[in-house]
Amino acid sequence: MRPVKRFWGAGYRGASVGSLGDAGAYSFYPGKNLGAFGDAGAVTTNDDKLATQLRSLRNYGSAVKYHNEVKGYNSRLDELQAALLRPRLATLDAWNARRAQVAARYLAGLRGSDLRLPEVAPGAAPVWHLFVVRHPARDALQKRLAAEGIGTLIHYPVAPHLQPAYAEMGLQRGALPISEAMHDTVLSLPMGPHLRPEQVDYVIEKLRSA
Repeated sequence: MRPVKRFWGAGYRGASVGSLGDAGAYSFYPGKNLGAFGDAGAVTTNDDKLATQLRSLRNYGSAVKYHNEVKGYNSRLDELQAALLRPRLATLDAWNARRAQVAARYLAGLRGSDLRLPEVAPGAAPVWHLFVVRHPARDALQKRLAAEGIGTLIHYPVAPHLQPAYAEMGLQRGALPISEAMHDTVLSLPMGPHLRPEQVDYVIEKLRSA
C-alpha cells in the first residue's frame, strides 16, 4: 500500500484506517462522524482491479448499462448525498478533535469508577464515533441515567449468534460467552462535537453517584 500523507478520520501508526488493507469500508450513516442525510458509504482501495470490481458490484454487476457480468447490487452513492457530504469534510477534523476532547474528559473523570472504560491501543488514533462503557447492571444504570435526563443507547443488545436470522447455526446462549457478556453490559454514553464541557461533567457526576 502507498503511504498516506493526509487523511480524515481514524488512523493507526500515522496511516488512515482506510489504507491498512486491500480495501477499507466507510459508513456515512446520518449518525456517523461524517454523516449523510440518508444511507451512504464508500470503499477505498489502491488496487485498480479491485476498484473496477467494486464499481461493477455497486451497479447491478454491470460495467455497461443493461449488461450484467456478475450478480451485483444497487449500492451507488447518489449525487445528492455526495453533495451533502463534500462540504462536511471541511469541518470533520474539528468535529473529531471535539469528540477526542469529550472522550478524554470522560476517561479522566470516570477513572476509578465501577465502569469498564474503553482503551486505546498504542499507535491508534480513534475518532470516537461512540463512547462505550461496560457495567454489570447496565439496564438499571441506563434507567437511573434516564431519570436524570441523560440519554444513552445500547449498541447492540443481542449478540449475532442469538438472532433469529442466524438460528441455523444452532448456537444457544452460553456458546460464545465473551460476546454475550459484551452485549449484556455495553452502554453508549452521550458523544458528539456538540457536547459542552459542563454537559460532559454532568454525565460524569451522575455516573459516579449512580
